[in-house]
Amino acid sequence: MAEGPSTLKPTHRLDVLGFHCPVPVAKTRETLGLLQEGAVLEVLADDPETLHDLPLFLGRGPHRLAEVEQAEGEIRFLIEVAA
Repeated sequence: MAEGPSTLKPTHRLDVLGFHCPVPVAKTRETLGLLQEGAVLEVLADDPETLHDLPLFLGRGPHRLAEVEQAEGEIRFLIEVAA
């Protein structure tokens, strides 16, 4: 799992604040399927389970988890979209 600052700038945002498992992962999967290679998806979540579930999901596919940040109960994921 990648952590720390990244030079990537998000091209798309998915806000799943207030949603709990399995919604954040399902919505992320759905959104990634709509994006073109090279896009960068920013996912905003507050369910602590996403810290485990989202990297696990991304580890099974071509997309790259570029950054994970936590602040004030919110979690921000940056995902590089691959083909």
